[in-house]
Amino acid sequence: MAGSLVERDSRLAMKIDNGHHFNDSLGSPVQAEVYFPRLAVPFSGHIKGGLRPGKKILVMGILDPNPQSFDISLTCGDSNDADVAMELKVTFADKQLIRNACVAGEWGETQSSLAYFPFIPDQPFRVEILCEHPRFRLFVDGHQLFDFYHRVQTLSAIDTIRINGDLQLTKLG
Repeated sequence: MAGSLVERDSRLAMKIDNGHHFNDSLGSPVQAEVYFPRLAVPFSGHIKGGLRPGKKILVMGILDPNPQSFDISLTCGDSNDADVAMELKVTFADKQLIRNACVAGEWGETQSSLAYFPFIPDQPFRVEILCEHPRFRLFVDGHQLFDFYHRVQTLSAIDTIRINGDLQLTKLG
């Protein structure tokens, strides 16, 4: 019975990018078989079919030990002059989540008020962006943080997500 438990634990061990070995509970080196890929940052990806009311975007990651900032942008295409439906910039020095949008080359009014700052250096996080008819609703680790009302009216045109900064991505969906 103990042998099968060690074998199972060996199969469940996590593989590191460069193929390092972990030691199992008995101190024997084992080659790990389960790998959780880290998505490269900066990241740019296509949102299939664009956004629509009811669609949710999930961003999971781990913050760097000494982060300065990171940002998540939802854009209309991947060109540098694309409309930005929502840019969320998280800054750690002043513990702010700054939100804005850029339509036809013009940035709108910045929003930054928050009830609390949910991000902790060197810790995992889960950001969910829910697209509703009048707004984006943003949740961090299951807690609603803010609403951001749409400035880009054609939701289906919002088809790209960009992520940059002091974090490692573990899952996008």
